[in-house]
Amino acid sequence: MTFREAVWRLVRRIPRGRVATYGQLAALLGRPRAVRAVGGALRRCPADLPWHRVVNAQGAISARPRMSSMLTQRIRLEGEGVAFRRGRVVLRAHAWRAWRRLP
Repeated sequence: MTFREAVWRLVRRIPRGRVATYGQLAALLGRPRAVRAVGGALRRCPADLPWHRVVNAQGAISARPRMSSMLTQRIRLEGEGVAFRRGRVVLRAHAWRAWRRLP
């Protein structure tokens, strides 16, 4: 399995109403310094992947060349009940606590 496929597999496990950070995913995959590689994998993801559940370390939606995808991400997250405060996800309430479930 490639790193990209491993990222996609992990992102599929993020539950509705929860978010993970790029760094969290990199660490869970055993490559804590591969934060940018996680972002690269999400730029080329399958259409059915819940990519919108991944945010940056501050809980913000990362800037993209197309503003419409940033708006799409926020709309999808809010549709799942994810709360924002000052433009950032309330991580305390919505962070995926994956390390409690993964080996």
